[in-house]
Amino acid sequence: MGEEVAHQEFTREDRTRYREKVRRCLDVFARMLREARFDSDAPMTGLEIELNLVDSVGDPALKNTEALEHIADPDFQTELGQFNLEINVAPKQLRDRGFRDFEDGVRASLNDAEAKAAKVGAHLVMIGILPTLSSGHMSPASLTPNPRYQLLSDQILAARGEDILIDITGPERLRTTTDSIVPEAACTSTQLHTQVSPERFPDYWNASQAVAGVQLALGANSPFLLGRELWRETRVPLFEQATDTRSEELKAQGVRPRVWFGERWITSIFDLFEENARYFPALLPVLEDEDPLEVLEAGRTPRLAELRLHNGTIYRWNRPVYDVVDGTPHLRVENRVLPAGPTVVDTMANAAFYFGLVRALAEDERPLWSQMSFSAAEENFHVAARAGIEARVYWPGLGQVPATELVVRRLLPMARTGLAAWGVEPEESERLLGIVEQRCIAGRNGASWFVDRYHERLAGSGERLDALRSTLNEYRDRMHTNAPVHTWT
Repeated sequence: MGEEVAHQEFTREDRTRYREKVRRCLDVFARMLREARFDSDAPMTGLEIELNLVDSVGDPALKNTEALEHIADPDFQTELGQFNLEINVAPKQLRDRGFRDFEDGVRASLNDAEAKAAKVGAHLVMIGILPTLSSGHMSPASLTPNPRYQLLSDQILAARGEDILIDITGPERLRTTTDSIVPEAACTSTQLHTQVSPERFPDYWNASQAVAGVQLALGANSPFLLGRELWRETRVPLFEQATDTRSEELKAQGVRPRVWFGERWITSIFDLFEENARYFPALLPVLEDEDPLEVLEAGRTPRLAELRLHNGTIYRWNRPVYDVVDGTPHLRVENRVLPAGPTVVDTMANAAFYFGLVRALAEDERPLWSQMSFSAAEENFHVAARAGIEARVYWPGLGQVPATELVVRRLLPMARTGLAAWGVEPEESERLLGIVEQRCIAGRNGASWFVDRYHERLAGSGERLDALRSTLNEYRDRMHTNAPVHTWT
């Protein structure tokens, strides 16, 4: 979805030709998996962080275009909403100070961007959903003025045929409708990329699915939406509902949603791309001139543009990625589970836990997914999104167990083993995984801290919006200290 797409009208013929082109790309991709040499000798990892913009009061600042002009850094890009930005961090190998380089680079970039964006009255916040968003921000006027965003919104609404219903129940309930996909812009995430070989891709994807619930329990950071206290990771139900192209009748028929956990363990990356073509109609049937078979038979690497664009409009929480760099193809698992924030060092700790644990599980002789049903992994995911750090999850051999206890007793040692396999220095591993351990012991993550602090303020003032604003402003100040959230009092 990073590709620029011009606003246009699509005909029935466009959709027919696009479907045929996607299937042609799929056939070529299958042949490449059998014959081509994918780049995986020195696997890289990558990082993207989506950010929110607020004004001095703590309300959303619809100024991403002006902020980007001042930031003037190609690593920063627009996102769906005018109150969003994204930073794309250059990929790195984890060995040789990879995490430290990630952390230092992100902190330097964010500090520089904060100073420059402040000149237009915008300040950066890393949080899953801005608590101070109001219904007035949920209109098409809040979309970033980029043709592809408006086109995507139009296509989702056209496919659905009616307004989008947002209905989420937690400690409070929110029920509202929208005539655009702007609520999706409220969801800001951290995306972790792992480059893998075609042979190992299924193991890494299955492992990522298996631990998604635990990731959410530890990293939940989105407890409010439109002033209501909902799930600890409200991003999950909001994203699922805000991009849902199905009417109630299609849901009843079992049609798959476009924000999708999946429904089975896989044996090949081809399974995921083939599901995309089989289950999901095109949202953006944009055709390129490239003939992928002709390119492949000429000894070059096809871009498979239609297959990639289609994949970019199906929002798996762990997404398969095919990409081409310097003429060489490679594959990645894009982990999209975590929200942004609270701090850069918390983000690095979350990344270290994920990269280490997934590698250990993927290389285990007895795969975890051979001991665990896929439905159990999906249930863990939604239970953790609702309860956050207090979630109880299922784990083979243990049954239902507090997520924090599972992490401290069972998963952190595995993550250490996995980080060692990546070549991470023990000192760096202990520093970052120690943050995860202390978060579990304290029982405090971004969501739990924000909710507790909000209620303290609400009890004093009685004014909901004032409590949300002042808590968010304190959160932003603490974010800039880079002190991990478990130390926040």
